[in-house]
Amino acid sequence: MRWRPIAVVLGFGLFIGAYGAVLAQGDGKMAKYFVGDLRTGYTFATPETQAIQDDDFANPAFLWVDYAVELWEDPSGDAGKACSDCHGAAEDTMKGVGARYPVYNAELGKPINLEQRINKCRVDNMQAKAWKYESRELLGMTAYVKSQSRGMPVQVQIDGPMAPFYEKGKAFYFQRRGQLDMACANCHEGNAGNMIRANLLSQGQSNGFPLYRLKWQKLGSLHRRFRGCNKQVRAAPYGYGSDEYVNLELFVANRGMGLPVETPGVRM
Repeated sequence: MRWRPIAVVLGFGLFIGAYGAVLAQGDGKMAKYFVGDLRTGYTFATPETQAIQDDDFANPAFLWVDYAVELWEDPSGDAGKACSDCHGAAEDTMKGVGARYPVYNAELGKPINLEQRINKCRVDNMQAKAWKYESRELLGMTAYVKSQSRGMPVQVQIDGPMAPFYEKGKAFYFQRRGQLDMACANCHEGNAGNMIRANLLSQGQSNGFPLYRLKWQKLGSLHRRFRGCNKQVRAAPYGYGSDEYVNLELFVANRGMGLPVETPGVRM
């Protein structure tokens, strides 16, 4: 009879998820976080977590964003250039940029994400060293650039030269892996709104990244989240910035097409 507690937990998770969706869709404030059947991770968060994200002063992710504001004006590398020397005011020139990444890079013959674009600018134009993934500098600058698109709909390209990479990302998303033999879709397609132990599963949308996780106690990238998910199903994770994760990032962004950019979001 051990199935009974499990059934109760899953049933309660279904109720909470469905009830939360009804409440959220009926709330004018929350409506912007829904596009048809799509809903962002914000709608699965507790009111307390939502309140932290809503207040730029309380949102701890802005410690990284504020640091990036300084970096934007700071000359770096042998070229002695700052981001602002080429791009001017970020609030003007970066508006909409974060909503469309990953994008195809003809020079490399593959998609690159926003972190890679920032580092490419540093190496090619500033003649500076690339920032490490998950560094304060790269997380902050990525969040700063993407935050200029807050409220704008996610809009990535998946046709033309992007098509084969989109298909690779899609295949990754639905491929079972690890000792638990689970795919991304098992949680975020088949069980969104259900409880898994003490956690409420979301649709796994990427529109809030980089985001501050209370569990991490810091800002983190989407690839950190991918690696964490792989580890949780006991699969070997890929490296930060790997082709596999950039392709997956493209597919996940397309899953959330039309949802608003929330960067920097706050999640559990």
